[in-house]
Amino acid sequence: MGRDELTEALRSGPFHRALRAGIEARGLGLQRIRARLAECGLHVSLATLSYWQQGTRRPERRESLSAVTALEQILGLSPAALTMLLGPPRPRGPRPGRPATVQRYSELFAPARTLDRMLGELETSAVGRVHTVSLFEDVHVEADHAAVRRRSLQVVRAHEEVDRFVTIFQGDDGCDTDLVQVVPLGNCRVGRVRRDRSAGMVVTELLFDRVLRVDETHILEFEHRDGSGVPCGQFQHSARYAGARVAIQVRFAPGAVPVRCFRYTQDRPDGPDRERAELALAGRDSVHVLATHVRPGIVGVRWDWE
Repeated sequence: MGRDELTEALRSGPFHRALRAGIEARGLGLQRIRARLAECGLHVSLATLSYWQQGTRRPERRESLSAVTALEQILGLSPAALTMLLGPPRPRGPRPGRPATVQRYSELFAPARTLDRMLGELETSAVGRVHTVSLFEDVHVEADHAAVRRRSLQVVRAHEEVDRFVTIFQGDDGCDTDLVQVVPLGNCRVGRVRRDRSAGMVVTELLFDRVLRVDETHILEFEHRDGSGVPCGQFQHSARYAGARVAIQVRFAPGAVPVRCFRYTQDRPDGPDRERAELALAGRDSVHVLATHVRPGIVGVRWDWE
């Protein structure tokens, strides 16, 4: 890209076009730019720099704005050449179409630091941009008491432009995350995957075939297959946003039917049950719960083998 094109991009914007033009005109790779920023005491990931120049994200936090000021110097641009293209900060609070009530991941999964690290490694743009409208979970428990298959049919709605969804799996005690497969079944494909065996967590990006605009919905179907063979005594769904409709069905193999089953809700995984009620086994081999207008927190099914 020539200097004339850079001049025009800096004059008319938008920010991401001007940043991309400045990088191309300077002839620096993102790795080198990241290193130059680090020399200034500013730590910006390669993914974030890529998002900025693509327009997927824009700098807003104080640290990010400091990085933009440093970028102007690194790229040989006039002071505030990029900063002034950012305009005023976007209003905070509920975004259009976004449920007003939201709970942090740190309140829904333990250990929270492990999950934060895994999400940070992905640097994904999906977190906080899409919420669940309805969800059907179908869990199969085999004769050895292991939950080997967990199928999800999910309807999501975008409250910001987004092209992917992040699903978080946490296995039972002793789960070998290397033996957990994430299988796309409809309207999605697997992107990046992160695993942590000590926490039994698998975090997976599920990619759409297009970008959802604000308020658009998408239906996706996928399955977690756990070959660990560890006994399972419960299944739960963690809801960040309020308002979803959640149905959970647990099916037990012949000869592996529990003696009692319970529906429960919690505010957090280490907290007391907010609600608890016994469930009747349908046909003696399955139970289900249906929760409408779910509040942020946990809804699940728990059972006793003896």
